Amino acid sequence: MLKHRLGVLLANPQFEYFILALIAINAIVLGMETSKPIMASIGSLLIAIDKIILWVFVAEIIARLTVDFKGFWKDPWRLFDFVVVAVALIPATGGLAVLRAFRILRVLRLISTVPALKRVVSGLLSALPGMASIVLLLGLIFYVFAVISTKLFGEAFPQWFGTLGESSYTLFQIMTLESWSMGIVRPVMEEFPLAWILFVPFIVATAFTVLNLFIGVIVDAMQSEHEAEAKAGRDAVLTETELVLYEVQTLRKEVAELKSQLVKP
Repeated sequence: MLKHRLGVLLANPQFEYFILALIAINAIVLGMETSKPIMASIGSLLIAIDKIILWVFVAEIIARLTVDFKGFWKDPWRLFDFVVVAVALIPATGGLAVLRAFRILRVLRLISTVPALKRVVSGLLSALPGMASIVLLLGLIFYVFAVISTKLFGEAFPQWFGTLGESSYTLFQIMTLESWSMGIVRPVMEEFPLAWILFVPFIVATAFTVLNLFIGVIVDAMQSEHEAEAKAGRDAVLTETELVLYEVQTLRKEVAELKSQLVKP
């Protein structure tokens, strides 16, 4: 009986809105706690509100475990909620005091509560295999150019190209186009006038080509996620329509049989 009542409560849209409101309030409270003047005036109230909201989240997790214990652990979004809430329950004292800063992770519960955010994250996760191949390609390009730039410019510019790691970091800055020309390439070209022959192809290969592949993979994954969701919706409607048609046909047969019985003397 209790399990049924909890299931009805958790399935109620109003309860979902209530949890969303608590997440938003919790985010505001945690933001206000970063202000020293606010904490000096109403700090105790904010801490009390934070604790109350946390225990509401704990009660929600317990309720979901009660309703469907096995299903809870099979749902990755519920596991995500569990981890986020569990982190907030760890005593933030001594060496674990840094964990107090991670209480803001509770705001991430919006991802598992808002369907639109769920779709975005699901699309990003489905894009990870394709992105891994692009990361490997990008890593190979970085390694080749880092070795070349270290051998060519390491002695003249040790702060930028002294080691393989420094060269990789400098190339990363160039790839992001952050002060790449006036800050790095032009000073290098004063010593090595033909250095542009190395850096320009690197920018074309990374910033203008490989990075755009990331966008392509993500867009494709989002499109696939949208199509899968639309197909699931169509299948659900089709199944419901078939069920209604079956019920109508059954009802017609029953009506026909009833009429035939009434016609018989």
